[in-house]
Amino acid sequence: MDYAGGGLIWGEILFGFTVLGVTAATGYFIAGKALCGLPCVLAFFIYKWRRRHLSMDDTIEEFLQSQNNLMPIRYSFSDIRKMTRGLKEKLGEGGYGSVYKGKLRSGQLVAVKMLGKSKSNGQDFINEVATIGRIHHVNVVQLIGFCSEGSKRALVYDFMTNGSLDKFIFAEGESSLFLSWERTHEIALGVAQGIEYLHRGCDMQILHFDIKPHNILLDGNFIPKISDFGLAKLYPMDDNTLSLTAARGTIGYMAPELIYKNIGGISYKADVYSFGKLLLEMAGKRKNLNAYVDHASQIYFPSWIFDRFTRGVDVEIMEDATEDEKKIARKIITVALWCIQLKPADRPSMRKAMEMLEGEVESLQVPPELLLYPQDSIVREHIATENSTESTTFSCNSIDSISIDVNVD
Repeated sequence: MDYAGGGLIWGEILFGFTVLGVTAATGYFIAGKALCGLPCVLAFFIYKWRRRHLSMDDTIEEFLQSQNNLMPIRYSFSDIRKMTRGLKEKLGEGGYGSVYKGKLRSGQLVAVKMLGKSKSNGQDFINEVATIGRIHHVNVVQLIGFCSEGSKRALVYDFMTNGSLDKFIFAEGESSLFLSWERTHEIALGVAQGIEYLHRGCDMQILHFDIKPHNILLDGNFIPKISDFGLAKLYPMDDNTLSLTAARGTIGYMAPELIYKNIGGISYKADVYSFGKLLLEMAGKRKNLNAYVDHASQIYFPSWIFDRFTRGVDVEIMEDATEDEKKIARKIITVALWCIQLKPADRPSMRKAMEMLEGEVESLQVPPELLLYPQDSIVREHIATENSTESTTFSCNSIDSISIDVNVD
């Protein structure tokens, strides 16, 4: 045997094993590093998630501690479960969460709103407690207490026997008959008084930004209560215009200046606009935008009603009304048309709107031409085609029910 050749061969074999050993060791090292790194990555994401939620909890807790002198009763989640019998009877549901019927130990009925996951770092919860927690007015829902326990957040209100206004003015059949013109006028005036109190009756002006039928609750005597302050903002009384970085409200009730900045500054007049839209729906007992009416010209109620008013023609909703009831209807609609003027400067204050509702209809003037902003112009273009077949459908029939509640400051 050639020892030199044999040594070379054995050397190559040993080198090969060495290389393989190094490669395997490297593989084991990388695999081990990955296995060690995976828990670290998971821990990092868990940390970030917990920090975000702890930050939300800390923000809420810090607020609650700073506002301790204004606080209603603080309940534990165990208390909430007891008063609602385990969240048994659901009254309603929305983007905010769900509402359940409950009863306190005293026997008082309450409505418990369980807030869902918030995208606003708990700001909607803080808004409600900060606003309603300091308000005591006959036309604003009373906050009895709240719960903030980890991710569980709830608001406890007085129970409103007759529910929300929308089920009366949008209901088909017998329900809407309960709202006579006299009662409709009383509810309209009560809502106006509540909004006026928010604007001028507190040490801070409170802008609601989401006045609509769903947020007007009715007690056993049909006294209206403004509710849902999740989008509300508090400002000093001497601030005439406000700064918002994002629109807030519900399309169909939202003032145009919240979207189109060239129309005018944002102020309490945004609530006045929403109130005007609310009045029109109360008067018409229908949504302002409805593709399923009998005539195409009635699809957008504000334009149709304004056209009838300027021509001095009574509308169908007054056909069976007495002369006194017709006066109430005309007054409500006239005030509404003033409130939904395009430019904020052309709208009345809530105080003036109240005076108009309380006064005589003969003293009211019909407002100038009703100008529509781009959201409503789509509807106007469709209305212009009313001479076409009446079976024409309108693709935006649900535009005023699309909620774009934005809680970004």
